Amino acid sequence: MVHLRGAVALLGRFPALAGVDLDIDRRRIVLLRGPNGAGKTTLLRTLAGLVHVSEGEAVVLGVDLLTDRRSVRQRVGLLAHTTGLYDELTVADNVAFWARAARAERSDVDAAMARLGLDGRLRTVPVGRLSAGQRRRTSLACLIARRPELWLLDEPHAGLDQEGRDLVDQLLREATAAGATVILSSHELDRSLQLADEVVTLSGGVATRDS
Repeated sequence: MVHLRGAVALLGRFPALAGVDLDIDRRRIVLLRGPNGAGKTTLLRTLAGLVHVSEGEAVVLGVDLLTDRRSVRQRVGLLAHTTGLYDELTVADNVAFWARAARAERSDVDAAMARLGLDGRLRTVPVGRLSAGQRRRTSLACLIARRPELWLLDEPHAGLDQEGRDLVDQLLREATAAGATVILSSHELDRSLQLADEVVTLSGGVATRDS
């Protein structure tokens, strides 16, 4: 699913990834941990095809990111700190928009909204009127409606109540059981360590796999 060798990614002139080596297999939940500024968010965005790899090897889902970042984007789902939602659109319209970008079916949209508890009155509410937790649920619905092969999650439990956090855990387990791979960054280490099959620590833009 993921193969990096000496991967370097620059933010301006700063090497946010400074020669990362990483291999991740299918159906794994991988936790990225490390201090703020270690490169976790940059690594997730790089794997999503949003950050250019300037040196080394970077292959995601069989796609060489050095030559073709665009074709991988429809096949991954990225949950970032910023929601990427359109405040003026309803919940249903936001989920449908992001699903169409991945050529998902209408049934995928309906199923995702139902799973996140958004299929009632909330479906017609503009996103700008939602609470932080409801916005997070909408972002998650946008992601799972795309049925990505690779889930890339930056603090997926943030802003959610206990029920929402438990639902996220269940969704991740179901995704890997269905054949997807999950890579997440989280400060909720107690919860995330129970989920993870593997742990990768980032420090100074370099990755090491925990034994």
